[in-house]
Amino acid sequence: MEFLGYRRSDGRVGIRNHVLILPACACGSESCRVVASQVRGAVNIIFNTGCSDVAANTAMSQKVLTGFALNPNVYGVVIIGLGCETVPHRELREKIQALTDKPVASFGIQEEGGTLKTIEKAVRAARDMAAAASRQQRIPCDISELLMGIECGGSDATSGIASNPAVGELSDLLVDAGASTMMSETIEFIGGEHVLAERGATPEIHNRIIQICKEYEEHLAGAGQNCRAGQPTPGNKAGGLSTLDEKSLGCIRKGGTRPVVEVVEQAARPTKKGAIIMDTAGYDISSVTSMVAGGCQAIVFTTGRGTPTGNAIVPVIKVTGNKLTYQRMEDNMDVDVSGIVDGACTIRESGKQLFDEFLEVCNGKMTKAEAYGFSDIAVDHVCRFV
Repeated sequence: MEFLGYRRSDGRVGIRNHVLILPACACGSESCRVVASQVRGAVNIIFNTGCSDVAANTAMSQKVLTGFALNPNVYGVVIIGLGCETVPHRELREKIQALTDKPVASFGIQEEGGTLKTIEKAVRAARDMAAAASRQQRIPCDISELLMGIECGGSDATSGIASNPAVGELSDLLVDAGASTMMSETIEFIGGEHVLAERGATPEIHNRIIQICKEYEEHLAGAGQNCRAGQPTPGNKAGGLSTLDEKSLGCIRKGGTRPVVEVVEQAARPTKKGAIIMDTAGYDISSVTSMVAGGCQAIVFTTGRGTPTGNAIVPVIKVTGNKLTYQRMEDNMDVDVSGIVDGACTIRESGKQLFDEFLEVCNGKMTKAEAYGFSDIAVDHVCRFV
């Protein structure tokens, strides 16, 4: 089975062909926004850190920024830094260039003499990349080249019985076809981790799934916090979810039933193909950010109550099993699988519907969040700013 993608020189395949305007720190974010607005085919992110951080936070930020640049949906990268940030733009550029031969340029606002001079140079560099990117054509690629991220947010009572099982069926279909899928949100495994761990392909993977849940609770306890203060969210409770265990049992349904072949750290690139777990926060925007940095070309996002979130680098496909949510937020929802609740269709039929939609998006169909140009990111932190 094939789709039409952009083959990169490193062998990986993108389903989009972006020039990424990447800030090295928060102080470069607004300049990146202006540059992207001047170049067709360019996208930017708003980055809220990169300075005044402890080493672990800086390492995570660098991991995410580098992962964004390496994402196969990105053709080339223009970095804008300030000049006094923790990791200067040149160092970030060198990190990226050590891992890929994509075109990468970088500029520092202080050394260029201010915002306008920086923007002028960055726009020229981005336009050159966009012109080169426009010459690259989609070619047939095997479905095994795909890595789909799986996310949920704004869950309600329909999530665990409709949209999540349908996406789980989609995940199984993709894995069976040779593709890979990635599920995250470790905090939302708690209470159901023993069920999820049974899918571990080896005893080591089984034990690792249990361990990451234990470590997450211990991390929060070390700061005097309890995960149950934020999980389930007020919206989850209003939607009919009463406990974290109940939410977790619904959450893990979206990962399907195939053996889990690898558990990776946050924002890390997988080394195996199949069903994969990434150890991330339960906060959906942070979780999506990490999976994009890990190389996912697209995200399938289930929601019962509805959410508009999107990502600049990868398309985010919104799926709901709540008919009222789809009617009320049709401008944001891509797929309605509420027929599972009504009895009008089966989970298997809805999974096939999602499979077809996913391939259409891989072939170029825009999601609703893409059409709006939505770009949400959140980088997880281990502690406070300094």
